[in-house]
Amino acid sequence: ETIILILASAVNCVHLTEMLKGMYMFAAWVHGDPRKVIYPTDSYGQFCGQKDTLNENKTILFYFNILKCASPVVLINLQCPTTQLCVSKCPDRFATYIDVQASYRYKPDQWNYFRQFCKPGFNNPRKSVAQVLRDEDCPSMIIPSRPFLKRCFPDFSTKNGVLTVANQTTFKDGRGKTRNVTDLREAANGINNVLDARSVGMKIFEDYAISWYWILIGLFIAMIVSLLFLVLLRFTAGVLFWIFIFGVIGIIGYGIWHCYWEYDHLKGIPGSDLTVYDIGFQTDFRVYLQLRQTWLAFMIMLCVIEVIIILMLIFLRNRIRIAIALLKEGSRAIGYIMSTLFYPIVTFILIAICISYWAVTAVFLATSGEPVYKVMANQTLCKYANLTCDPETFNRTNVTKLCPGAQCTFAFYGGESLYHKYIFIFQLANAFVFLWLVNFAIALGQCTLAGAFASYYWASRKPADIPLWPLFSSFGRAIRYHTGSLAFGALILAIVQLIRVILEYLDHKLKGTQNSFTRFLLCCLKCCFWCLEKFLKFINRNAYIMIAIYGKNFCTSAKEAFFLLMRNVVRVAVLDKVTDFLLFLGKILVAGGVGVLAFFFFTQRIPVFAQEAPTLNYYWVPLLTVIIGSYLVAHGFFSVYAMCVDTLFLCFCEDLERNDGSTAKPYFMSASLHRILGKKELSPKKAVG
Repeated sequence: ETIILILASAVNCVHLTEMLKGMYMFAAWVHGDPRKVIYPTDSYGQFCGQKDTLNENKTILFYFNILKCASPVVLINLQCPTTQLCVSKCPDRFATYIDVQASYRYKPDQWNYFRQFCKPGFNNPRKSVAQVLRDEDCPSMIIPSRPFLKRCFPDFSTKNGVLTVANQTTFKDGRGKTRNVTDLREAANGINNVLDARSVGMKIFEDYAISWYWILIGLFIAMIVSLLFLVLLRFTAGVLFWIFIFGVIGIIGYGIWHCYWEYDHLKGIPGSDLTVYDIGFQTDFRVYLQLRQTWLAFMIMLCVIEVIIILMLIFLRNRIRIAIALLKEGSRAIGYIMSTLFYPIVTFILIAICISYWAVTAVFLATSGEPVYKVMANQTLCKYANLTCDPETFNRTNVTKLCPGAQCTFAFYGGESLYHKYIFIFQLANAFVFLWLVNFAIALGQCTLAGAFASYYWASRKPADIPLWPLFSSFGRAIRYHTGSLAFGALILAIVQLIRVILEYLDHKLKGTQNSFTRFLLCCLKCCFWCLEKFLKFINRNAYIMIAIYGKNFCTSAKEAFFLLMRNVVRVAVLDKVTDFLLFLGKILVAGGVGVLAFFFFTQRIPVFAQEAPTLNYYWVPLLTVIIGSYLVAHGFFSVYAMCVDTLFLCFCEDLERNDGSTAKPYFMSASLHRILGKKELSPKKAVG
């Protein structure tokens, strides 16, 4: 009854989560508007460049007084305290409203150019300058600018170390003053950094455009090398492992000899016989290297480590041989089921879909606010400044009388409704479903691969008895029969990961607090849940293997896998470390080898391909891409190999417990494992009672 109650609670939890998922998805897609991210918004809440609107051909946002915008961050957040309009192009010259108004009769072209940066419909050059600037009908000045992030930024540049705008160091501010370009220093510094980043970004883009096919060739080479490494592990796993082990023993042995040589060399030197206690704490570590006691301590520690390693090799030699045999068997299994090497592509596609779903829904949630308008007043003492307002009724209020020149302009997107108050909760729900779906995609891949490799192990005659298309058959079984178990395991892991996300969020928010107990408690909780997540990943992985073998539910499979591993805990530890080492060595070998080849190629140091190598701005751009990509390609191939070894190991442990090597219950393991276990372990078990 208890088990039934637990399962019923789990089912209810799944249904509740599905309802929550549907609720926030509906709210996000109904209220969200991604145009708020794609298009800039002017002071009237209208999108710049949106089709079928008056701003369709006006794709750039223009700021009346750029001096009020101290940094690009303010501009991008649309909270600059000045009028913002959509324009078709940025200004390309210096001009002030005073000068243009004074000359509009005999220079109408200047007025026609200037008024395109005024409010739509304004065409009254006879209006007094004071009233125009008070009502912000037109900007007091325009300066040469260029579009960036769909916004007009001043065209800053440096000439002989002097900051200039269009090669000028001064400009008229439109209010009767001539100002130096250095008055824009604070804004210029931030904008120049952005523009420099843009320049670097363009160069990086050019490098990718020139070298993309060479990058693909490098990744293809990494794939071939990874495949060859896995195939050769059948013959080299034992050799690589023992070379490493004896190499470590030799290095430690040399360390022992060197410590003894230093200890003997310091004999008779004045002061070398002092103890660490005598000289106390010293910031210069080299002082301790002049003491015989230091080298004696190093020698003793290295001797202890050497003895421990040798004893472990003596007492665990048989288990190490079994681990190496399983590694070779894994390479043989992959050789028979080569299609498994390409299954990570399916997992990658599923995870990419999950990421896209999460990102799109998060954007819709983030843009689901309504336009908020606030009073923008030129007078600093206006009591209505920064208060919310309604642009439709603003002109009928007394705000314009009390604060001449005040306007009701767009500020940001938000809201005060119940829905807007819970957007953060919806974002958490979106993150939770994202974690759940990603874990489910990973679980599906693990169960599919485990089923394919289990069909190899339990085949009496290999490869004759291996079923046709084992990978596709295993995938079909996982989808048809085990979806609930995989979803339940992914749900448990997603809950723990969401708790970790919340703890990280709380730690970020409380970073400035002086409460040491709170920081200590958060640190402990983060550590505990990190350990819990690692443990659950280990349990889930082995539970999915048992699900693929026996087809039982998640809880039963997790319990059986856990106790089976506990009965073989030493073998688990040895196999895990041996596998980790060999696969890490393989990843470094693939990424390092392909990286060295790419380095010599992109730096044109290979005479045969010197003419073929592209000329790059930054050769490290494709080089890092090839190295990181090669590591990821190797990781994808080797993750299949690791799953194969884990599956074969659980099957091996089950084989030992279910069978006794007799004619009635023969072992399914390979002949190499037979020879390693020996006759004693292969002898039939005596019947009890």
